[in-house]
Amino acid sequence: MNVTEQSDQAQEVATPAYKQIQGYLQDLLAGPDYGPGDRIPSERALAEQLGRNRMTVRKAIEGLITRGLLERHGTSGTRIPVPRVARPMDGFSLSNSMTRIIQAGGGTAHSKLLHFEQAHASAKVASRLSLSEGADIVMFRRLWATDETPICIETTHLPLSLVPDLAAQDLMEGASLYNLLHARYGVSAIRGEREIGIANCTEMEARLLGLDPGTACLSLQLLALDTSGQPIEFTRSVNHPTLVVFKTVQADMSGLVATKR
Repeated sequence: MNVTEQSDQAQEVATPAYKQIQGYLQDLLAGPDYGPGDRIPSERALAEQLGRNRMTVRKAIEGLITRGLLERHGTSGTRIPVPRVARPMDGFSLSNSMTRIIQAGGGTAHSKLLHFEQAHASAKVASRLSLSEGADIVMFRRLWATDETPICIETTHLPLSLVPDLAAQDLMEGASLYNLLHARYGVSAIRGEREIGIANCTEMEARLLGLDPGTACLSLQLLALDTSGQPIEFTRSVNHPTLVVFKTVQADMSGLVATKR
C-alpha cells in the first residue's frame, strides 16, 4: 500500500459513517439516474447495499432533508425535491420582484436583511453601474425564503446619488426595491441584463442556505436599466441548487419555416 492509499483510508476512517453515506447519496443525486420528484432507495435497501445499520442511514438522510436536498412525505418514501421557485429569465418588470416570484410558486415569501451600508464601488461594481471606481454606493444583502426555507442570497448595489436617503428600515419585511425606487425616487427599471452561471458557495452562503461549503449553486448577475438606459442596480444572486430553477418564457415557433436537410 502506497502513501496516497494510506492517506485516503485514514481520511475515510476519520469521516463519520453518516457523512460518508451523505457523500454517496449526493453523488447519486448528481448522476443521470435521478431527477426532481424521483424516489431514492429505502433506508433498508441503502443499509444492505452500503453495509451500514439503518439508524446511521436514517441520520444521513435526515441531514440531507434538513438541507433541502431530499424530502419525505408520510409513507411515500424519500424523494428528490421538485424546485419550489421558478425565476423568470425573459423580460423585466416590477412584477418580477422576489416576493411575487415566490408567491407564483405557491409559497409565502420571507426575507431577512443581512447587511446594509454605504460603501465605495469596486472596479467591477463601478464598471457595471457606469460609475468611477470608488464612487459612493449603497450595498445591501438579503436572504430570501419560501415558507421559511432559504432559497437565495441577493447582494445589491445602487448608486448613492440615486437613493441618497435610503435606509435599512426601508428594506425590512421584504419590501420591494422596485416599488420603493418608483414611489420615492421616480425611477423605473424597464430592462434587465442577466448572466447565469454556476458558483461554489462560500462558507457564509452555505451556512445560510443549509449547504456544504463549496456546493455548486446557481448564480445570477442582474443589471437593471432605467428608461434612458442608465444602470440603476447591480445584483448578484446565489440560489439553492435544488429548490430554484431559472425559467424562460416559451418562444413562439409558428413563424419558423421548416427546411429540408
